[in-house]
Amino acid sequence: MEALLNLLKQNARESDDTLAKMLNTTADDVHARIAALELSGVIRAYQAVVNTDIIADHNDVCAVIELRIRPEREGGFDRIAQRIGGFPQVVSMFLMSGGYDLLLFVTGRNLQEVAGFVSGILAPIDGVLSTATHFMLKTYKDHGVLMTGEENDQRLTICP
Repeated sequence: MEALLNLLKQNARESDDTLAKMLNTTADDVHARIAALELSGVIRAYQAVVNTDIIADHNDVCAVIELRIRPEREGGFDRIAQRIGGFPQVVSMFLMSGGYDLLLFVTGRNLQEVAGFVSGILAPIDGVLSTATHFMLKTYKDHGVLMTGEENDQRLTICP
C-alpha cells in the first residue's frame, strides 16, 4: 500500500506539511495525491476511532452476524449484499470464506432491536439460508487502536 495511505490510516488529521516532511515531498504534492485518491474512490471516508465504552450515555448494542446465503445465478453474492448493505443498522459487511458467506457488523438501541432486525428483516430475505448472531460485550482493540487505556508496550524485552 502506498506510504501516504498508511500515514493517513494512522492519523487522517495530520497536516499536509507534516505528511510532506514524512514522505520527503512537498505539501502541494501531498494535497494533490490525496485529492486524486479521493476522486478515484480509494479514500471513501474519514472516521474517528471512538471508545464507546467510556461514553456515559452510549447504550447502543453492537452485534456480529454471520449469514449463509444462496448466491444468485446472475449476480452471485453482489446483489443480495447490496440489498443488505442498504439497511442503516449494517455498519460493515464482508464476503467471507468458511462456513458463512457474509459477516455483518450491526448496531441497535438494545438487544431487542438487533434481534428484531435479524428475525424480521434479514432472515426473511430471499436467499438468506441461516444466521448466527454474536453480541459484542466489550471492545479491547478497534482498527489497530487499543481501548484498554494502557498505551505502553507490554511485549517482552529482548536482551542481546
